[in-house]
Amino acid sequence: MLFTDPSLVPAMFTSVFMDKMAGFIKLYFPVFLLGAVFGKVIELSGFSKSIVSAVIKLVGRDRAMFSIVLVSAILTYGGVSVFVVVFAVYPFAAEMFRQSGIPKRLLPGTIALGAFSFTMDAMPGTPQIQNIIPSAFFKTNAWAAPWLGVVGSVFILLVGLTYLTWRRKQAAARNEGYGEGHHNEPEPFSGEALPSPWIAILPLLAVGVLNRVFGAWIPQLYGSTHEMALAAGGKPVVTEVSKVAAIWAVEAALLVGILTVLVFAFRTVKAKFAEGTKAAVSGTLLASMNTASEYGFGAVIAILPGFLIVADALKAIPNPLINEAITVTTLAGITGSATGGMSIALAAMSEQFIAAANVAGIPMEVLHRVASMASGGMDTLPHNGAIITLLAVTGLTHRQAYGDIFAITCIKTVAVFVVIAFFYLTGLY
Repeated sequence: MLFTDPSLVPAMFTSVFMDKMAGFIKLYFPVFLLGAVFGKVIELSGFSKSIVSAVIKLVGRDRAMFSIVLVSAILTYGGVSVFVVVFAVYPFAAEMFRQSGIPKRLLPGTIALGAFSFTMDAMPGTPQIQNIIPSAFFKTNAWAAPWLGVVGSVFILLVGLTYLTWRRKQAAARNEGYGEGHHNEPEPFSGEALPSPWIAILPLLAVGVLNRVFGAWIPQLYGSTHEMALAAGGKPVVTEVSKVAAIWAVEAALLVGILTVLVFAFRTVKAKFAEGTKAAVSGTLLASMNTASEYGFGAVIAILPGFLIVADALKAIPNPLINEAITVTTLAGITGSATGGMSIALAAMSEQFIAAANVAGIPMEVLHRVASMASGGMDTLPHNGAIITLLAVTGLTHRQAYGDIFAITCIKTVAVFVVIAFFYLTGLY
C-alpha cells in the first residue's frame, strides 16, 4: 500500500486491515478457545493417553505406523487441536518406533498423515477450524458433501499408508533402525493407571454427535435471521444465523465435550486445570491473532492492483472447482497456514466462486468441501507453524524428516482433484 499510494496507508490500516481482523476474531475466537481448552482437559485427564494405549493394544505394536495414524486421526476428528495431538501421541509413538526398529525420521510423516490430513478438513463433521470457516461464506455446515469427504479421506489414508510402508521397507533393506543420539527423547511410558478407554472416548463422541445435532437444531430454532430488541424503541440487533449456525454448533459441541471430561475426571483435572488452561488460552491468543492478522493482510492484498492481475489470471481457469482448489491451496502454501490461506481466498473471491458454481449447477456443499480440503494441501510447507512444532517436539530437523511430510502434503493436494473428478463422474456429493 505504501508503494501504491502512501496517503492511503492509515485509512487502509484502520478501515480494512483492522476491520477484517476484528471480524475474524469475532466469528472464530470462541472456536479456537474452546478447542484449545477441550484438548487440554483431554490431556490433563489422562484420556488421551488412555485412547492411545487402547488403540495400540487393539491394533498391535507390530503395526506401529498404522496405530499412530489411527490414534492421531481419532483425536483430531474428536476435536482435539492438532498441536495437542502432537504432544499426546509423541511419547507413545517414539517408544513404538524404537521397539519396532523403525527410523525415527519417519515419525513426523506418520503423525502428519493422521493429524494434518483427512481428519482435519476432509472427513464430514470434523470440528477443526479448517472445516468451519467455509460455512460462513457458503451458508453450509460441517457435514457438507459427506460423500466427497469420505472418498477423499479413503484416498489419503490408503495412499499415505502405502507410501509410509514403502519408506519403512526401504529403511529395513538398508538395515536402518530407530537410530541413536536423537534429541528430545521422551521418558519411557511409566505404566501408570489410566482411565477406561470407553470413558475416555465419550467426550470425543459427544463432540462429533452433538456437532451434527446442533447443526440441524440451530437453524430450526432461530431461522435464517434472528432479531432481538434490547430496549423499548431501540434499534433491533439482527443476526444472520445462516452464516454462523455451523460455528455455533461446533462451539456448543466443544462446550459439552469439556463438561463431559469434567464430569468423569473432575478430581484429576481440578488440581491442574488453572495452570493447564493458562497454556491453552495463551496458545489460543497466539493462534487466533496470527490467523486473524493473515485474514486482515489478505483483505488489503485483495484491494491492491497486483492482486487483480492474479485474480484475472485465475479467472482463465474455466472450471470453478479447479479454480477454487488452486486458489485456496496456493494461498495456503504462501501463508503457511490452512486457515489463513483459505480465509484470504474466500474473503476475496468467494462471490466469484459462488456465481460460477450457480451457473454450472454446482451445490454450495461441494464448494465448501473443496475449499476445506484444498486449504490443508500445500499449507504444510516448511514454514507452517504446525510443522515447526511437530519437528521441535520430535527433536528432528527439516533435513531429517520434512521430505516425508512433503510427500503426505502432495498426496493430500492430489486428493482434492480426485474428489473433484469423483463429483463430476458420479454427481454424488
